[in-house]
Amino acid sequence: MADTVFVADLEVSKILAAVLDRDGKVLSRRDESLDVSNPLSPVKQLLRIASDLGQGRTMYSAAGIAVRGTVRSDGTVSVPDLAEWEKVPLGRLLHSKLQIPVVVESAPNAAALGETWRGAGRGKKDVVVLTAGATIGAGIISGGHLLRGAHHLAGSAAWMVVCDADGFQVRKFGGLQAFASESAIVRAARNAAEAASAGVLAERHPEAFSADEVAELARRGNSACMQIFRRVGKLLGLAVANLISIFDPEVVVVGGSLVSASDLFWHDLTHTALARCHPVAARQLRIRVSGLGQDANLHGAGYLAWHSANQALSSSLAEDPRLSAKKVKRKVLAPRGEAVAR
Repeated sequence: MADTVFVADLEVSKILAAVLDRDGKVLSRRDESLDVSNPLSPVKQLLRIASDLGQGRTMYSAAGIAVRGTVRSDGTVSVPDLAEWEKVPLGRLLHSKLQIPVVVESAPNAAALGETWRGAGRGKKDVVVLTAGATIGAGIISGGHLLRGAHHLAGSAAWMVVCDADGFQVRKFGGLQAFASESAIVRAARNAAEAASAGVLAERHPEAFSADEVAELARRGNSACMQIFRRVGKLLGLAVANLISIFDPEVVVVGGSLVSASDLFWHDLTHTALARCHPVAARQLRIRVSGLGQDANLHGAGYLAWHSANQALSSSLAEDPRLSAKKVKRKVLAPRGEAVAR
């Protein structure tokens, strides 16, 4: 297990966890509902899963955790959807028990690193990864470096203004998220169900709608649902156009849970993005669907974990010259195929 890292993706309602080798290969994984019985429950759950996947053998080289919230330079995280998770020292709490290097990163940034290391942005130095699902965010890699911003808010794509509509959802979650997320799709379907022209939608209980169900109805030809996804595609396309024109990437990768319905909005997204972005960029960049899916965050966390392990080893070598004989053997801790810097 010393040649592996433990990685986890702390989502709104579940935890995805895995053990990765240096090539990013998933050796084992776990998917559990998130325990929110008390503020420390998610931390204890992560520790238990790490132990379970480790099967009691030698400890991992490092751990990487992706979270849906704000991650500050001091390692604290704030997750609005978790009660009492404001400036929680997640990295320190895990390190105190695991006794290995632990790195924590925001989910959008982790997705960008994962796609650049092992996904649709592999080998590129300028990549934007837009994730759309329950929430919307963007990870931005420019010139081989991850952009974080002065307040660690770079990539807050949920707050992109894509129309002049206003209201509670816009002010609380941001313009793009209010109209192009999973919850936005559900709200639009419920509104359509109230219209006489909604057909089969009117026969269903509004509270039973899910984004997946709306997508399935769209595939069956329901015009209201088809229009909902077309609008989502156009709004995401406007967001992508803005990101292209501002950051001039080589590739834009679209990921997140909504990608499962990309067949319903991909044409509108790409057509809108390429028609509205800088024309020179439009002729040269590529817009791609994520090939890693939900594993993008895990790979990004793994990339950071391997770097953290390698940095810890380098520090040990510098502090104790007697370890130099092991340097050639242990320097393999660095992730293979690295393409970006933190």
